[in-house]
Amino acid sequence: MRLSSSSLVALSVALLLAALSLVTWRQARALESLAELDHLRRELSLGHAERLDLEHRIQMLESRSHVVPEAQERLGMRTPTAAEIVLLSGGAP
Repeated sequence: MRLSSSSLVALSVALLLAALSLVTWRQARALESLAELDHLRRELSLGHAERLDLEHRIQMLESRSHVVPEAQERLGMRTPTAAEIVLLSGGAP
């Protein structure tokens, strides 16, 4: 079975179009994957920034400069005078 030259040309063109379609499809998939990767990297970066912000806020809220005024305002606490301070020994009973 011998193919005519026009059939051979048509088959070659069809194969070329199929190969080009495959390359185009792969490129589109690669671009979609890269866009998704970029989106995930941005989300990760935002999560990291939010975590750092929360850690900074926790440090600020735990600091003495924040705790003392809050304790004074909410609980009515005050800093003791020297005469009010009692030192306890740490000896065994």
